[in-house]
Amino acid sequence: MKDLENAFSIWSSFDVELTPEDMVLRLEKRGMHVSELSDEHAAVLLSRGGDPEEIGRAFGEFARAHGVTFLQGHLWLRVRLCDKTIDVVSILKDWFRLFSAIGIKNGVLHCDGSSFPEGTSDEEKTAANVEVLKKLAPIAEKQGLTICLENLRGAFDTAEKLLAIIEKVGSPNLAICLDTGHLNLTHHGTQEAFILAAGDKLKALHLANNEENYDQHLNPYGRGTVDFEEVMRGLKKVGYDGLLNYEVPGERTMPIVLRDAMTDYLRRVTEYFYTILEG
Repeated sequence: MKDLENAFSIWSSFDVELTPEDMVLRLEKRGMHVSELSDEHAAVLLSRGGDPEEIGRAFGEFARAHGVTFLQGHLWLRVRLCDKTIDVVSILKDWFRLFSAIGIKNGVLHCDGSSFPEGTSDEEKTAANVEVLKKLAPIAEKQGLTICLENLRGAFDTAEKLLAIIEKVGSPNLAICLDTGHLNLTHHGTQEAFILAAGDKLKALHLANNEENYDQHLNPYGRGTVDFEEVMRGLKKVGYDGLLNYEVPGERTMPIVLRDAMTDYLRRVTEYFYTILEG
């Protein structure tokens, strides 16, 4: 496992109202060294125009100059991979180039379960996603980026379903991102069972909590029913070596100075998690 300071991460959308550069300065002020770049901040960077690699290289250098590295990023959040009205592959190619230039190694991506007529089977949805991912995987491989498929509610809610996609695509640059909040809403097995099934294909995490009603994106403990100690036990068993990344936009409604204090809380939580991971 990485040392704590190089594993403790909060999704950058925690400071969604800040520019990408100001967000980095806030991370520096909080003493944070790693983060997941949110799709909102990535979209801001891409909206500036110009070559995605040049934009990404400049931003990555700025971040590293302030002691921050983005090892994980969320690709276009609302992408519909199987939407034939847009050139999804060309659009995501620019995201891949941006991420690679920043230094991001793992890009989280949603499969598409909604671009289909009513009555489309899960098998047909899987086949359509595989077709697109077969086009995307070689591009990601060229950029040194691993696409981490996130578990969602619906057709793509278990590790086994995501592994089936990865097997059908046949690329080493496909892996899995566990969203603990999503899994808590589906009731398809335990967090540990998901992690053990994913095994060494688990490359990214969205640590989030909820009360099993909707995707609240809450911190560990307090409200919420996710068993995070079980999550840590599972991560220990599979030798997970990625970021302990918190995706908690449900906690960002407070003033930014109070978010700084919330960061201190999450650091203490992570220290506690390390007693399990290293115990």
